[in-house]
Amino acid sequence: VAAELTVFQRTATYAVPARNRPLDPETVAAVKADYRAIRQRQRAMPGGIGAALPGPAVSAMSLDDDERIRLTERAWDHGGFAFPTTFNDTMVDPRANHLLAEFVRDKIRGVVRDPETAEKLCPKHLISCKRLCLESGYYESFNRPNVRLIALGERGIERITRTAVIVDGERHELDALIMATGFDAMTGSLLAVDIVGRDGVLLNDTWASGPVTYLGLGVPGFPNLFSVSGPGSPSVLTNMVLAAEQHIDWIADCLVFLRDTGRRTVEATPEAARDWVDHVNAVANRTLYPTCNSWYLGANVPGKPRVFMPLLGFPPYEERCNAVAAADYEGFEIA
Repeated sequence: VAAELTVFQRTATYAVPARNRPLDPETVAAVKADYRAIRQRQRAMPGGIGAALPGPAVSAMSLDDDERIRLTERAWDHGGFAFPTTFNDTMVDPRANHLLAEFVRDKIRGVVRDPETAEKLCPKHLISCKRLCLESGYYESFNRPNVRLIALGERGIERITRTAVIVDGERHELDALIMATGFDAMTGSLLAVDIVGRDGVLLNDTWASGPVTYLGLGVPGFPNLFSVSGPGSPSVLTNMVLAAEQHIDWIADCLVFLRDTGRRTVEATPEAARDWVDHVNAVANRTLYPTCNSWYLGANVPGKPRVFMPLLGFPPYEERCNAVAAADYEGFEIA
């Protein structure tokens, strides 16, 4: 409960309704009774997301305005991360992306009563090239008399004192400052462990120019090291729980294979990892994802190499992992 709330906004972002709601006991019981089957169905869905929109995705550019708006409104009412998947060309055709982005901007303008504040809240980049946000009443909060938006612009925050934040010479007195500073995605947690590989080589040095993995699971020069939902895997562009389960199942099967065949080490080969990194980037470059500065590229961390880290396409990824295992872990050196 705040008498006043001041929001210092670095970059406006897209936020679509989360549509969270209380779950009645019957719904919870029905989901749990069908849990294993739900998981299997998710494995066949794009991104492994079970809350997909009804009906297949279609091209936004193939529809007339009325039909496109009808489908977009339906997706908005549904909410959630499935919203951008309403159309299958949102992340490959800038024209389709612009139509969906402008739809969200119009929603913001329709909710926020002050036109100047509304425009400051309207993102300018392509929708979904940065991480999409989900919200519950976020834009409505700016209609409250005790909420103020400060768009920082290129100069950013000048100074923070013991009692205030100073922007463009204006002093904003505060009792509490809540920091939302972001995070070092995909690689930060791994590099913070200070992992040492063969011959004393550090993972931090190996990845100095960007992460190199095979399937996002193994790293050349680091025998018996597996990463879960790391760079080179679908991870943040899929259902994270499902992605982690798939990784853990694959790793467990690999360990059983080693045990049953009397082997001791498994290590990705440099050639397989190099080809995999090329594949991940080739897939990304066929889309609009790399067109803006996002944490998918590491752009939010000063000095971090700009490499698109997650792989697009979950069901094909699992198929590739299964094929590698079936071929006695092709691309890994097992000894």
